[in-house]
Amino acid sequence: MRGAITVQRKVYAPGVAALLAALLVGCSSGSDGGAGSEDSKPGDAGSAAAPAEPGKYRTLPEPCGEVEPGTLDAMLPGLKEMEDGEQREKAYEGTPTVTYDTDRRVGCRWKVESSGASHHLLVDFERVVSYDGTVSDDDRAAEVYAKKLRAAGLPVPAASDSESPASDADAEEGDKAQGGKKDRSDHGDDDATSTTAPATPPAGLEPRSLDDLGDEAFLNDALTTTGSATRHRTVTVVFRTSNVIVTIEYDEQPGRRTDVPDSKEMQDKAVELADGLAGEFDE
Repeated sequence: MRGAITVQRKVYAPGVAALLAALLVGCSSGSDGGAGSEDSKPGDAGSAAAPAEPGKYRTLPEPCGEVEPGTLDAMLPGLKEMEDGEQREKAYEGTPTVTYDTDRRVGCRWKVESSGASHHLLVDFERVVSYDGTVSDDDRAAEVYAKKLRAAGLPVPAASDSESPASDADAEEGDKAQGGKKDRSDHGDDDATSTTAPATPPAGLEPRSLDDLGDEAFLNDALTTTGSATRHRTVTVVFRTSNVIVTIEYDEQPGRRTDVPDSKEMQDKAVELADGLAGEFDE
């Protein structure tokens, strides 16, 4: 009997051991597989989005040096009338606008009196940076541009109308980087009696979007009446190229109250300047 028992143990014990070993290996593999599944978070590797692309432009040009003297002569006729050479040279140089982050925003302004009118020119460069890693600088700049378009009372193309509350917060943060306020032209800052109404330029010269200028662009034309009959016209051209937004503000106030600045002439000059600046960015 003992011999039979011994034989049975020799026959069956290895089989039981192998079965137990297999069970232990299976449990161990299942446990490890579960841990690996939890740690790797399936789907994360495939769904992880790459960081948004940075903007094309990392720096801004010096705005006071971007406008050619001949362009200034055309837009600011009072320059040629200055008899004092030193004063005239200083007027050509322009005055840098006050900004609090020159990596993000710079500008220059010129204001010149002539015998027939006073003219003001402002050139502003804004480099937009996205604070959201999932939104590119270019897309953020498109949102900022869309806000400016709406502020001018012009319709926003459906493809550009993508602004969200988050982007509004970014815009506010960007304004804080500029000291919590935007640069403004000299005229009308302290004149509480000024009123601005839609200009009435000839057909085809109304405020509108512009083609073939940067990635997108628009022109605004407004006539402001101050006091009894003093009028001045402001033509604004805004265009975006990648993550930079360029604003040109051109203002004329005639010496005689009854005169009204010519829309076409002012628009042509402002658009020509915008074309030149856009070409500088493309180089």
